Amino acid sequence: MLVSLGPQAFLSPVPVMLVGTYDVVNRPNIMAVAWGGLCCSQPPCLAVSLRRSTWTHRALLERQAFTVSLPGRSLVGQADFAGLVSGRNEDKFDVLGLSALPGEHVDAPYVGECPVVLELLLRHTLELGSHTQFVGEIMDVKVRQDCLTADGLPDPQRIQALSYAPLVAEYHGTGDFVARAFAVGKTVKRQGKRPVWMYVH
Repeated sequence: MLVSLGPQAFLSPVPVMLVGTYDVVNRPNIMAVAWGGLCCSQPPCLAVSLRRSTWTHRALLERQAFTVSLPGRSLVGQADFAGLVSGRNEDKFDVLGLSALPGEHVDAPYVGECPVVLELLLRHTLELGSHTQFVGEIMDVKVRQDCLTADGLPDPQRIQALSYAPLVAEYHGTGDFVARAFAVGKTVKRQGKRPVWMYVH
């Protein structure tokens, strides 16, 4: 039986992302974000949603560019800190001992210790309510060499990306292989014999 929890900002899991920008004094900054994900294939785009009160919100609008660094399990403490403290008051890269590396394709820094990095140019903004959604076009994806498969593709089991569980406010690991996409569905035995026209309105 499903239990109703009412209208909630909930989806599980959601990715833990470190959004990198240069602030108004050209200082590199990161902010932990969980409200976001891929939103378009061509051109490849990713959306993140930020509160207007955040330091990153202003920087992103001014620079029109940002990065997304995906922290692995070993950086869970640093990732959480990046969401607890404002870049107005702290140089988070310095405090956390993280490397602020300049983007190669965009005017934004990324976290050198993260296994995956995306560089993005801001393309769209949308005021949603408590948050502004920023849609960035992905200009480059970088993956640490030891996190690639033999075919040169990102390996989730090696990346060990973090996910966030809303409402219970917990971090969880990802990476366990379950099945091959676009293949396992072909093994499902069809059930039911209702004609397709019954579902067409």
